[in-house]
Amino acid sequence: MAVAAIAVLGLAGWFGAPLLQPKHAGTLLYGNVEIRQVDVAFNSEGTITSMLKREGDRVKADEVIATLDDATYRSLVDLTQARRDEAQAALTKLLNGSRPEDVEQARAAVANAKATVANAQVTFLRQQALVATSAVSRQAFDDAQRALDSAVAQYAQNSAALAETVNGPRVEDIDAARAALREADAAAALATTALARAQLKAPSDGVVMTRVTEPGTVALPGSVVYSIALTSEVWVRAFVPETLLSRAAPDAPVRVLIDGRPDHPYAGRIGYVSPSAEFTPKTVETPELRTQLVYRIRIRITDADDGIRQGQPVTIDLGPAAAK
Repeated sequence: MAVAAIAVLGLAGWFGAPLLQPKHAGTLLYGNVEIRQVDVAFNSEGTITSMLKREGDRVKADEVIATLDDATYRSLVDLTQARRDEAQAALTKLLNGSRPEDVEQARAAVANAKATVANAQVTFLRQQALVATSAVSRQAFDDAQRALDSAVAQYAQNSAALAETVNGPRVEDIDAARAALREADAAAALATTALARAQLKAPSDGVVMTRVTEPGTVALPGSVVYSIALTSEVWVRAFVPETLLSRAAPDAPVRVLIDGRPDHPYAGRIGYVSPSAEFTPKTVETPELRTQLVYRIRIRITDADDGIRQGQPVTIDLGPAAAK
């Protein structure tokens, strides 16, 4: 027996850490840190100009981690903005209505047309009297009549133009101009969005697991550029037997321990408890639980640091430290 005790103590010293001896072994659960990974890709097409991160580098949420050649997208922004300015100017012109100078010009055109009608009418009456006595040819009379008709038509046209100038643009024209401006705004917004997508940003805090491509590659929308392990929140998945279910209430505090640092427990809170039972999965490593029904739970570690990694096996203590 003494030899066995010495062997156990020797193993503890060999691994450089004391054997975990929890005071409340009956309240222990076993689980794993969840692997939360995201594959990030450009949502635009273009040549990759820079890859700013490598495997193992940490990234922050919204940090730029890669870029595309954006010359085409910048030109598109300039083009759509110019068209938007043109549409805005057209709408403003309609809303401002006619200028006083335009109204005066239209009035002058009406007055000139009226004078032309009066002159053409005098000429027509003279030719009408002369043609009756055969003093002029029938052709001269017909020419005078056509000149009068043309002058009357021109007068009517100028009068209508004056009325339109005084009344201003039609409501339908203003509505059409507003619609054209909205279309131009939408095109400019799309171009701006396309330009922004030439920069690839990290979706959350994390660590680069895989750098898939290199600068110079022509990226297509959806082509994976990086695989990132998310570290913004650390969750543990475990299974609790029915006998301990009352201790595993949502928001209950727990302690999470890892093999490499048994003297440094992490604080956690239960975030989710499955509403239905299931048979213990094979990944649970405690033989006494394999024939029991368990409930899946998720625990959020509130003070996670670099000592805990995704996929790592952990021990969860539901002892007095977890009691409410």
